[in-house]
Amino acid sequence: MTPRLDEIWVYLSATPLLGLTLTLLAYQAAFRIYQRAGFHPLANPVLLAVGLLAGVLLLTGTPYQTYFDGAQFVHFLLGPATVALAIPLYAQWPRLKAMAAPLALALVAGSLTAALSAWGIGALLGASRESLMSLAPKSVTTPIAMAVAERLGGLPSLTAVLVISTGIIGAVGARYLYRWLGIDDPAVRGFAIGLASHGIGTARAFQISEQSGAFAALAMGLNGLVTALSLPWIMPLVERLLDR
Repeated sequence: MTPRLDEIWVYLSATPLLGLTLTLLAYQAAFRIYQRAGFHPLANPVLLAVGLLAGVLLLTGTPYQTYFDGAQFVHFLLGPATVALAIPLYAQWPRLKAMAAPLALALVAGSLTAALSAWGIGALLGASRESLMSLAPKSVTTPIAMAVAERLGGLPSLTAVLVISTGIIGAVGARYLYRWLGIDDPAVRGFAIGLASHGIGTARAFQISEQSGAFAALAMGLNGLVTALSLPWIMPLVERLLDR
């Protein structure tokens, strides 16, 4: 940047609202691109917004903590937004009760598969124990995944990157996978993407239909609970069994 622009940026970067403003502008720009692309999953607005923000921070030399000091208000709103997902879920209550048994089986199978498959692939590729424990909770929402990874002896910062990557890949690729498998039921589609791709997948499900979004929100919340309760004792057990 020129000296004058550099001085302006230094002044603006000291303002806590700069991070919030950059976040909102980046997402708005990314969503406009998403609209222009006909809502194509490869133009996922979260992926584009992350790229835009990373580029701005790198070009300006702004530390992440400085950015987050202003953007943390968006982070705070994740809690109320997650709780608000109960509203569309309540509207699907009759079908939810009718599908309770298969959804419970899918939840357990999907949660264990997501964790153990990631751990197993990492182990086959020679990943370190810290990396393996960072991989295991990659399919649950970031705060839970980071806490579980820390409890297991993993790296919470690496887990955060893996969680976001998993969500984006799921949101982008789910459409093609459903088509290939011939899955048309919006409830099944939503539950699957919420289970595998947490919040980013849930946001994508709501763009498809309210029913898909409601079941995705249910899967995201339940998978977080199951993972937080089960992985701290399942992963040490797997390690002991494989050491024999």
